[in-house]
Amino acid sequence: MTGTDTGTTSGAPAERPRQRPYAVLDGVGKEFTSARTGERETVFDDFSLTVHHGELVAVVGASGTGKTTLLHLVAGLEHPDSGRITLNDGTLADGSPGPTGANGTDGAGPRLGVVFQQPRLLDWLSVRRNVELALTSTGLDPAGASQALADVGLAQYADRYPSVLSGGQRQRAAVARAFAVQPELVLLDEPFSALDQLTARRLRLLLQDLWTARPRTGLLVTHNPLEAAFLADRVIVLEGRPARVHAEFAIDLPRPRAPEDPRVFTHQTEILAALG
Repeated sequence: MTGTDTGTTSGAPAERPRQRPYAVLDGVGKEFTSARTGERETVFDDFSLTVHHGELVAVVGASGTGKTTLLHLVAGLEHPDSGRITLNDGTLADGSPGPTGANGTDGAGPRLGVVFQQPRLLDWLSVRRNVELALTSTGLDPAGASQALADVGLAQYADRYPSVLSGGQRQRAAVARAFAVQPELVLLDEPFSALDQLTARRLRLLLQDLWTARPRTGLLVTHNPLEAAFLADRVIVLEGRPARVHAEFAIDLPRPRAPEDPRVFTHQTEILAALG
């Protein structure tokens, strides 16, 4: 089953000017053994997707369609059973050089910044030290932590420990850590889904500000069609098992965008229709 069956809903496939590819998944296959049944389950079979330089792509779909697996494959946290994945002309698949962790590389691949659903901060270190650790692990000046925290509104909390921060503040720290390393590619795994609606809205606006100040390439996994329409340049809708691309939408709205913009809601409605 192919991963490029686009336009199967009323929404037409996105048409965007040709850009230089950055992340390319070509004929990727991935299987796991089910912990419940012990049987092999195919998540991807001959799946292909391209993310272009300077583009933020959002991937939406029901639970179990492989969204997080897709992001882990791009991050190098999982490896494909078949096919090929390349980032900025650096091969990740087949044991070739690639990133070694969420916020850094071994020198052979591009620098990644990853924001997970949970902040994954080290509770025994201050917020500042959490960011400094990411910087030093990538060979950057740890002094950059102060500016990174200021950029997300946490300058006054830099010397506090994560355990005393609110959920939104901890996720701001995770965003600061990801952007502090000056990533070429930002990967976002449902970064605001564990937050209340108002806090999530504020952090989406913050993420947009960071993106507008310094555009980069990104891949966002989300269950939230409004979040996808608000943040992304292109939205991919996955369905099925193994997953395939069911629909694709270009979000041709200038930034900064307002969450209440009727055009954002129009795109949200299109994405919801594609989700069925």
